[in-house]
Amino acid sequence: MTPPPPVRAFAAVDLGATSGRVMIGRVGGDRLDLEQVARFPNGPVEREDGLHWDFEALAEHVIDGLAEAVRREPAIESIGIDTWAVDYGLLRDDALLAEPFHYRDARTARGVEAVHARIPFSDLYARNGLQFLTFTSLYQFAADERAADADTVLLVPDLLAHRLTGARVAERTNASTTGLLRVHDREWDVALAETIGLRPALLPALVEPGERIGRLRPELATRIGADLPVVAVGSHDTASAVVAAPLASPDSAYISCGTWGLVGVELAAPVLTEEARAAGFTHELGVDGRIRFLHNVTGLWLLSETLRTWEAEDGAPIDLPALLQAAAAAAAPAVLFDTEDPSLGTPGDMPARIAALVRATGEEAPGDRAGFARMIVASIARAFADAVRAAASLSGRSLDAIDLIGGGALNALLCQETADRTGLPVLAGPVEATALGNVLVQARAAGVFGRDASLEELRDVVLRTHPPVRYAPRP
Repeated sequence: MTPPPPVRAFAAVDLGATSGRVMIGRVGGDRLDLEQVARFPNGPVEREDGLHWDFEALAEHVIDGLAEAVRREPAIESIGIDTWAVDYGLLRDDALLAEPFHYRDARTARGVEAVHARIPFSDLYARNGLQFLTFTSLYQFAADERAADADTVLLVPDLLAHRLTGARVAERTNASTTGLLRVHDREWDVALAETIGLRPALLPALVEPGERIGRLRPELATRIGADLPVVAVGSHDTASAVVAAPLASPDSAYISCGTWGLVGVELAAPVLTEEARAAGFTHELGVDGRIRFLHNVTGLWLLSETLRTWEAEDGAPIDLPALLQAAAAAAAPAVLFDTEDPSLGTPGDMPARIAALVRATGEEAPGDRAGFARMIVASIARAFADAVRAAASLSGRSLDAIDLIGGGALNALLCQETADRTGLPVLAGPVEATALGNVLVQARAAGVFGRDASLEELRDVVLRTHPPVRYAPRP
């Protein structure tokens, strides 16, 4: 009898906008599983000059988490890092000049005005293929007076990789979210950087997912307990998540659902039409040069901010599964609201702002929390459905299913509402798509599947080991 292939281990650092984790991924044969060894909170911190990320705290949490991972699994072979997109740190002589700004900081409005005064958005779209979002990195750069004192700019996952290894690189999937990567050849747009006032010398060398970034600094290798390499993965968390989206058919759409809902299809070439620009569709790079043709939709941020307000009122945590169960039993909402309304984009009293939007239509929001939660979920599902239909129309695809991955896959009400409103089956899971995609890219780079294994082969491993839950559309 042929012995089973050995199980190999990798460490995945996965930082989201509300929390971060360090996971051990174990891969071998028909095994692909994760063990969470550290979880820690993340979120904006208010400073005198605006909203920031507490990068030093994040880095310490990550290093401690990696030490725990190595303690539990000494056979770990490498480390991969993924985070949210667009935010960055500025370095001078290897020192961080200041805490990275948070993408919801109000200063980005100045950047939008400054950039569009120099180049119209239609020209930007033709160059970078990105939908208009006020917090895209190039707008942040244009508003950042500190850049004049820096010698390198690094996006958050690359900044963390620098802290671990000393290397200064930009992983290409996340670089595509800055607005400074040309959509056709996927290289830095030096002329555009100069146009917005950013010195091109600040932009580091680009690397591909699967490339080795560097080895741990000696002092960190000692602290963590192993001399490990850091390997580039799809460092934009959505790029890693889509690696693990089953996408059993070329006509499958995906929704990577967490704080945001990233709704789209995977393409080989851009769709730079006026219709795509007007519909707010973006072209972000995925692993292996795939294009994630998608629209950013406000996701479970609306629900989590609503819960935060209610918990502050109650002085106690709310049982979210129980609330969603009650919401599913509540009457279908008589009114929905625009989840993309600008008034909902910042932290604060979310229930009051949603109620005001509903009131502006001449209706009243449900007075009970279960009904209010159902209205939120149904409104998000409607936005998802609109984006799915637009993705199909703009790309010329006849869609046959939706893969809903990430934390939203646990929300049965959202999955069913999305199936009902699209008329398509929703295949929910894996929940931990981002960490799984991170691990799969590391494992392929290490030769577990063969270094030439295709994305489809990696996704087949996900389907065998993490079969999704199917939600059929109801009449």
